[in-house]
Amino acid sequence: MFRTALRNVLAHKARLLMTVLAVTLGVAFVSGTLVFTDTLGKSLSGQSAKSYDGVAVSVTSYGTSRDEDGRKEGEPGISQQTLDKVKALGGVASVSGRVSGFAGVGDEDGKLIGSGWANKGGNYAPVVDGKDPRYTFTDGTGPTADGQIALDRSTAATGKYRVGDTVRVATNGPVKEYALTGVFTTEDGAVNAGGSLVLFDNAVAQRLYLQPGYYQELSIGARAGTTADRLLADVKPLLDAEHTRAQTGAALAAEQASDIKKQLGGMNQMLLGFAGIALFVGIFLIYNTFTMLVTQRTKELALLRAVGANRGQVIRSVLAEALLVGVLSSVIGLVTGIGLAVGMRSVMNAFDAKIPAGDLVVSPGTIGWALAIGVLVTTLAALLPAWRTGRIAPVAAMGSAHLPATAKSLVVRNVLGSVIGAAGVGGVLLGVSAGGEEGRMILAAGAFFMLIGMIVLLPLLSKPVIAAIRPVLQKLFGVPGKLAAQNAVRNPRRTAVTAASLAIGLTLVTALSVIGITMGQAVDRMSTDKLKADYRVSMAGGVGTLDKSVAETLAGAPGIKAVSPQASGYFTVGEDVRSVSGVTPQTIGQLLNIEVLGGSLDSLAKGEIAVAQKTAEKQKLTTGSTLQVRYDDGRQATLTVGAVYKDLEGLLSPYVMDNKILAAHSEEQYINEVYVNATGGESKAAQQAVVDALGKNPAMTVATQQDMRNEMGGLVNTALNIMYGLLGMALIISVLGVVNTLAMSVFERTQEIGMLRAIGLDRGRVKNMIRLEAVVISLFGAVLGVAIGVFLAWALGTTFASAVPDYALVLPFGRLGLFLLLAAVVGVLAAMWPARSAARLNMLTAIKTE
Repeated sequence: MFRTALRNVLAHKARLLMTVLAVTLGVAFVSGTLVFTDTLGKSLSGQSAKSYDGVAVSVTSYGTSRDEDGRKEGEPGISQQTLDKVKALGGVASVSGRVSGFAGVGDEDGKLIGSGWANKGGNYAPVVDGKDPRYTFTDGTGPTADGQIALDRSTAATGKYRVGDTVRVATNGPVKEYALTGVFTTEDGAVNAGGSLVLFDNAVAQRLYLQPGYYQELSIGARAGTTADRLLADVKPLLDAEHTRAQTGAALAAEQASDIKKQLGGMNQMLLGFAGIALFVGIFLIYNTFTMLVTQRTKELALLRAVGANRGQVIRSVLAEALLVGVLSSVIGLVTGIGLAVGMRSVMNAFDAKIPAGDLVVSPGTIGWALAIGVLVTTLAALLPAWRTGRIAPVAAMGSAHLPATAKSLVVRNVLGSVIGAAGVGGVLLGVSAGGEEGRMILAAGAFFMLIGMIVLLPLLSKPVIAAIRPVLQKLFGVPGKLAAQNAVRNPRRTAVTAASLAIGLTLVTALSVIGITMGQAVDRMSTDKLKADYRVSMAGGVGTLDKSVAETLAGAPGIKAVSPQASGYFTVGEDVRSVSGVTPQTIGQLLNIEVLGGSLDSLAKGEIAVAQKTAEKQKLTTGSTLQVRYDDGRQATLTVGAVYKDLEGLLSPYVMDNKILAAHSEEQYINEVYVNATGGESKAAQQAVVDALGKNPAMTVATQQDMRNEMGGLVNTALNIMYGLLGMALIISVLGVVNTLAMSVFERTQEIGMLRAIGLDRGRVKNMIRLEAVVISLFGAVLGVAIGVFLAWALGTTFASAVPDYALVLPFGRLGLFLLLAAVVGVLAAMWPARSAARLNMLTAIKTE
């Protein structure tokens, strides 16, 4: 029987090719994801370990904490005195202190070099022979004075800087110019991720990022003969155990490797999720293929039964075919996946997301998963056709090449599908009523059962849906249109399985499109419709906070009418910490569209506070109410509510007050944004004036309202494009399914097509008939997919609505129409080969075919 299975696989190579391609694509995605993430994880872990070469013990400061009264406890970092004590230990060979923070370098056009979030600054701390072991200089030396810096080699090359040049560097305040003293290489992760690293003199870095005389970390090297554990035991007594953490360099490297693995886990799960979708769609293609192959070989299999093969042997023969196809597909998919991983690595490097050098990691687990998944998916998909084959009586099979499904089986299927589908819809609606994260979990389960129910019910749905469009097809295309509609419902199970793959793919694509565009527009309204300012000044990449001097500088600049920072702070009411925004009372009303529901914003200038509506209702506050608060510095005060305003989530905290008062009680101002109005309104000249007032700071962006809209729209479109790309593989498999179905259908109807040709249907009309049949099947699946996708998007969006102000479902009719058009195009393209084959059939030969 195994030889029979092998012979059948070789005899039907062309028909099984689509199945091989479908499984290969799914396995390639799985193995490519595993190889890529394993390689990336090992490379990043190796890079992390290199950065701790020579570090026996690492000490990290947690900074100050606060007591019950809000007073700060502990030192801001590790003091120079502590470093000196550690250095004096007998087993210590070297100690270097580290401080770091944001630093942006501008190119010759003043634009920021690097990705924003990975632009770092740090201290140059020579410890051995006047050198810092963390950096290897390829040109010049490290900085030793206030006006000097060193740059990593990649940043220097991008900015075309050489030793001796003047470089503009910005932290979170005004841009400053420094003399470049050296260029170095480093294993720093930020640099390898496409960022930049600026080294300052030790005292300068402490002043910029912490406090003179203090460090954030210590890296300690051990003398020969001293173990890391012994040194760790000696160092710990010298530290403030409550505010610092000490561990060996090996332990820290292992911890970072574990963190990297966890961070990659999210990406890994997302990619594997899309691979799972592709494999799930592939199951329908495999099932359809084996169903049709078995149907066409019914007499052959019956003859095997007649000459002595039992039911089990016939079933095992079909499963053996699936096993051979699965093994072949898995091997090809594994090899393709490895190539895909290499390609993903090259693409990331091309987009400056630099990946550390390292060998490609193909673990035994990856090989095992690739082979197991491919074989399991193929075998499971072929199980039902094989089982049906075993149930066919030899005499009945030899008497009929095509045995229709019994009425009883269709009734059972329809009842089962209705129950599952109804349960799924009920689960979705229950999730909508529950709302929040819990509701989304219920909704996801309901959506799964809803899709399964749809798949089971598709044969029932296909007849009325396609019957409804038959008159249109007949009117537009004549006889070929009528025949195409009839052929599409001749075998409703086959049509259903073929349409199911398209329906699933388009359900996901539609749901993502609707929810993505809806959320994007909601965020756009939230961030721009309520913003009256001409410009928003923020740090590049949204990383870090602005210095308080930014608002002060802009307030005194020519051509500026109104300026207000959006400073974040907090105060404590009882035991509860409340978030508060610090603004400029005289101008905030000109910059933000604040709807005052009670009181007046003018009260802010009198030292009173404004409270958001939801918070006021929850805390039972009205204008005139008072709050006993404790500020960041521990001082207490009584504040009066002078205004209640409609919530501006994302723009203002639930409490708003004069920033002068907030700043007086805060050691550090966390200013995320500064809003600006120009005297003559928004214009290119006014925007340039703001840029000039900031000293052409490369680390800051001056965004117009349109820039903000583009920023939000760009994020949504980028996310959607990624999703479309990942789901594209599932749709490709769906196309293969349509091709396979039509090819099998043409083969089964060879005699019928010959008869149609004989009574006058020319080749062109035969082609049209096959093409229209493909379009009907494709559009049937697409319409169902779009409808269910819109329903699920509505349901999912409803669970987010309470957390997103001004949420309103948006149906992108243009995009949905494009999906349907693409489905029709898919049908036309999928029908090219089957239609050509049908048109080329010889009439007489076809008529004589059994």
